[in-house]
Order: sequence, then structure tokens, then C-alpha cells
Amino acid sequence: MGREELQRVFLALKQLVESQPVIQRCRLWGKILGTQSNYIVAEAECKEWEDEEEEKIGDEAAEEEEREAETREGDENEIDPLPQSTYKPPPLVPKEAMGTGANKFVYYVCKEPGLPWVKLPSVSPAQITVARQIRKFFSGRLDSPVNSYPPFPGNEGNYLRAQIARISAGTQVSPQGFFQTGEEEGDEEDEAPRDSYDVNPDFEGISVAEMVESLSTWVHHIQHILQQGRCTWVNLAVKREEDQNEDGEAEETEEEPDEPEQEVGPPLLTPLSQDAEIFNTPPWTTKMSSTLTSQHAAAVLRSNLWPGAYAYACGKKFENIYVGWGLKDVGEGYSPPLPPLPQKEYPSGPEITEAQDPSVEEEQVLEEALDEQEAEQEELDDTDEGELLDDD
Repeated sequence: MGREELQRVFLALKQLVESQPVIQRCRLWGKILGTQSNYIVAEAECKEWEDEEEEKIGDEAAEEEEREAETREGDENEIDPLPQSTYKPPPLVPKEAMGTGANKFVYYVCKEPGLPWVKLPSVSPAQITVARQIRKFFSGRLDSPVNSYPPFPGNEGNYLRAQIARISAGTQVSPQGFFQTGEEEGDEEDEAPRDSYDVNPDFEGISVAEMVESLSTWVHHIQHILQQGRCTWVNLAVKREEDQNEDGEAEETEEEPDEPEQEVGPPLLTPLSQDAEIFNTPPWTTKMSSTLTSQHAAAVLRSNLWPGAYAYACGKKFENIYVGWGLKDVGEGYSPPLPPLPQKEYPSGPEITEAQDPSVEEEQVLEEALDEQEAEQEELDDTDEGELLDDD
């Protein structure tokens, strides 16, 4: 990104803040490259959060339930109903509320500085989970479909938002001591992970040489995303029990499922020295911006797991930026996930089991037996009529 483009981006961000009065703070998150056009991403912190998307999702779920109920009633009214599937999908992991977890910030994108900004939707745990299993280049069109396996629940705009959440959780870092967590909560901090921090007014800065030499001088200030797709773990077993109580189902007859183990990620403000290596590659590389004028140089940090993610710090100032294709490094080769095994056949029984065709000899024997039965039945009918005539 050259000086001219950066100046245009600065003016575009200023225009965004003026057009959106709810934005409290805004910064350039980075630039994601695409095959047809690029995305310039702005990260914003809003004063008020809108929950329109959650209402839409709730309405869609209610409509789906009504459709399922109608299909069930139609099947029951049939004379010979089709066999019903006993498969129950796993419970849907709820989305994190706006302003918390992976939805802590709101993101706006535009193709070029000066074009209108488009607000990205909030991200769901299902989208993050599927985004971890696929690798797709961005086309530059938010409404384009994402053709992949496993199928991605959304379009390219949702996929872009999921990748932004993953990149932010893995590469947003700051000098140690710049942020501090509140200690007013007391014993509750041990039960729930910390999800907020404050700027430390007593931070005096760390020397550039020390930040280049040791990764322990850098910390993560964005929450880690768990395997569940959320930053804060939610117990789905408890939610399923609540749903069963509302429906009035008997819980005594059903076997109680095993209590799932709670997922615990690294706490907030964890040093980068505790990051694990992947594919025998160190997760971070540090260097000094200039060795000629070290007194004016800045400490530069580069992510090897997310190529394109950089952080720099000099004195009391630091910043994070990402310029890349939005893909994580997966080593030398990539193997897409295999499709699931084919489902088992429907259990055979007398209702659906096909009988073998009889041979010619068996058909003749059956015809002779039927003829004998008819002859015997005629004799019985004749004797009954004769007895009735004698009685008369």
C-alpha cells in the first residue's frame, strides 16, 4: 500500500465516521486481496448495537419449524405413510451477542477508497467452524456463493467476516503492559475467562531491542476462538434440557447424556512465547525496521501462520495490520476433507423385503392346490343346499 493509497484510505475512513454517527472508534484493519477486486477493511467500535440480524434468524427458524410441522401432519394423514427418519441434528451453537467475543467489533469493507462502505454481518460459530475446514480465494464480490465442502452457511460476505474474526484472534497483539485487566471482579475471574481490558495509564514503553529479542514482551489482546466457534464456551446439554422442559417431554425415560467437558482457551493477554509451533515453523518472526538508525527504528512482528499479518511498536505506540489473501498457512500440502461414509440401508423387514419369484413347477403345484380347494368348497356348498331342501 503506497502513500497515495494510504492517504485515500484515510479520507475514506474519515468519510465513514462522518456518515455513521454510531461509530465511536475506527481504524484501518487491513486489506484482503481477491481474484477480481480487493477488500479494504475498517474495524469500528460502535456506541449502540443493532440486533436486527438475530431477529431475522429467529423468524427464519420459526418458519422452518412451521414447515416441518406441516409436512409431518401431511404424512400422518396419508394411508400408507413413508418411514420417518429418526436422525436428530445436533443443537445449534448460539451466536455471540454484538459487542462480545468474535462479534466485539463491527467491520466495514469497500473495494476502493471513495466507493461506498458496506457493513459486514455478524459471524456465527457455524461459519467459523466451516471456515477452518475450507480454503477459498476471495473473488471481491460479497454476494457471490461459496462453493466448498463442507458447505459454507452463507455467501462470500459471511466467509470474509469469519476469516477476519480468525485473523484478529490469532494476530492482534500489543506490547506487554499496555493493556491491563480489571481486578474488581474477585473470585468470579477464576470461573469465567476475562473478556475485557483497559489501557494502562502507567505504561512507560519497552525498548525496541528488547521487543525484537524476546516474544514474551508481546501479548494477545483479542480473545481466543474455541473449537466450538465462540470465544466463551456454552453448555449445549443444559440448553437441550431446557428445551425439553418447555416441550413437556418426559426426561426420566431418556438416558442422561454425558456432561461435555468445558473448553478453555488461553487467557487474555497471554505472551506470544507460549504460542505453539505448527509444521515445525515458529509462529512469529521479529526484526528491527532499520539497523542504520536504530534510535528511530520500530520493532516489527510478522506472523508465519497468517502470512500478511504484521504488528509494530515504538515507544508507547503500536498498531496491527493485515495485507494478504486471507488464508492460513497449512504447510507444504493441503488435503480437503473427505466426504462422510454412505448411510446404512433401511433395516429390512417383512413390509419392504422383496420375495423371490416362484419357478414354473411351484406355480403348477400352487394352481393344483387352489383348484382342489375350490372343488372342496363347491362340494360343501352343494351338500349344504341339499340339507336345506330336505328340511323344507
